[in-house]
Amino acid sequence: MWGHYDALRMSRPPKLATDLLLDPFGADWESMRAAALAAEASGFDGLWTWDHLMGGVHRASHVLESWTVLTGLAAITQRVMIGPLTLNVANRHPGTLAVMAATLQQLSGGRLMLGLGAGGGPDSPYAAEQSAFARRTPGDAVRRQKVEEAVEVLRQVWSGRVRTHPGRFFPLGDGSGFLRPNPAPPVVIGAFGPKMAQLAGRVGDGINTQAQHPRLAQLLDIARGAHSASGRSTPFHATVFAGFSERWLDDSRPERSRKCPSTSLVTTPKGRKSFIAAGARATHGVLQRAL
Repeated sequence: MWGHYDALRMSRPPKLATDLLLDPFGADWESMRAAALAAEASGFDGLWTWDHLMGGVHRASHVLESWTVLTGLAAITQRVMIGPLTLNVANRHPGTLAVMAATLQQLSGGRLMLGLGAGGGPDSPYAAEQSAFARRTPGDAVRRQKVEEAVEVLRQVWSGRVRTHPGRFFPLGDGSGFLRPNPAPPVVIGAFGPKMAQLAGRVGDGINTQAQHPRLAQLLDIARGAHSASGRSTPFHATVFAGFSERWLDDSRPERSRKCPSTSLVTTPKGRKSFIAAGARATHGVLQRAL
């Protein structure tokens, strides 16, 4: 469901896929399920959900755990891409996450995009999710380093074997017999500043940021440049998100044209309007990806 070529090396601008972001705060499975089925039937291209542990950070009574929801979404859908936007690297050991992702990739028939990020900083409301479990939230530099090391662990486990590696945050021993995903899901790294954008390009397979970020073009250029400099031949996926509104589904709106500079936009199927009429309660935002 994701692109099969590098947008940087294309002679033509890429089209954009339009996905939905489902809100797990205060939600129940039935509303998430209904939104997912309506979205797929209406022609949307993918489904994402937040990764949080504690409803209180958004003044909600609870929050549904992202990986459990994604597994359910994979089981009830046939076509759409699925992914977390984005997994907090502090929430799961990357070795365990690698096995989880390989399993979900098989269950979904290869439809997973693995969003990964550094999580909120120590001064953000989201630090409370870690302190509730007696875990410390470090500063930006350490959280960036953890994301980089986590990506290394993911890919080593996906090779089917791990070897002893000291690791500053995630040391490994020897082991074999790990499920090898086919294909390996793209690792899309969340980035709201130039340092994370550079990391996304250097070690990741894509970047996710805000559609209305004031430095959107700069962040995408940094990430794409770092990916090109890394020498890796894999496609690079540019993804952006925004709050849900009909204007994001209208090809004539200027908001759509600025999301991924110098790209064309996929035509919005008429069926997507019927999704709005259905009023799915769990929808929080819209996300677009260069195909």
